[in-house]
Amino acid sequence: MSNTMIENAPQSRDERAAVEKAVSLLTSFGSQASTGIGVSELARRAGLSKSTAFRLLGMLERNGVVEKVGQKYRLGARLHELGRHVYVPDHDQIRDTLIPFLTDLYEQTHETVHLAALHGTDVVYLSKLYGHRQVRSPSRIGGRVPAYCTAVGKVLLAYDHEALEEVLRGELRPLTTKTITDPARLAAEIAKVRGEGVAFDDEEATTGLSCVAVPVIGHGGRAVAAMSVSAVTGRFDTRAQAPALRRVSAAAAQHLMRVRRRSPGAGRAIA
Repeated sequence: MSNTMIENAPQSRDERAAVEKAVSLLTSFGSQASTGIGVSELARRAGLSKSTAFRLLGMLERNGVVEKVGQKYRLGARLHELGRHVYVPDHDQIRDTLIPFLTDLYEQTHETVHLAALHGTDVVYLSKLYGHRQVRSPSRIGGRVPAYCTAVGKVLLAYDHEALEEVLRGELRPLTTKTITDPARLAAEIAKVRGEGVAFDDEEATTGLSCVAVPVIGHGGRAVAAMSVSAVTGRFDTRAQAPALRRVSAAAAQHLMRVRRRSPGAGRAIA
């Protein structure tokens, strides 16, 4: 082994350690990412000394990844910009085009409603309107959840063969005791969803939460997004919500076609 390689090894380890510590700090913000948190609490959560946390935060601040507000730190604009590049750019257009129909769905149900799109084998939530009786849910705007355990995810997988095959080849990790983790059973469920055009989640993503979803179909029969209604299991009849969902999604699909006809270039991504 050359002297250069021996000399570079400790430096490489130090660099990896610094990156790991910085990532640990960033993930320690949690729900206070936008409101801010003090350096002592961040250091405690990340398992770092206060001096190390302070030094790393200074480096992150200089690069726009975090920003200082008084005596607290919060995630910065640069990190939000990077986050936007993780998702398909078309998602903003899909959200802006379909949000009026999500509002219509909320007005018909007064329950929590979602607009979501497929991102790999996950669903990303593009929009969410809360019902009057909010319930604990894994969904948040911009957040991702495995597609196989959500109603929106299952209905989108039904229209994306490649994504479904990838899901069935991978690990089906249970989020609750009711999550479908058997590939054959999931494949059968998705086939049923494809035939009926509606998907259900009966406490598969969160205990006590039930959802129903339908696709929004664009050009060529492609599902560009999905809409869902969710509420507390037991007081919520998911089957009874399906007609309202179908009506709204049909209107949304017709609107997408009109948008594409008016402006083929702009509408290609969403139709």
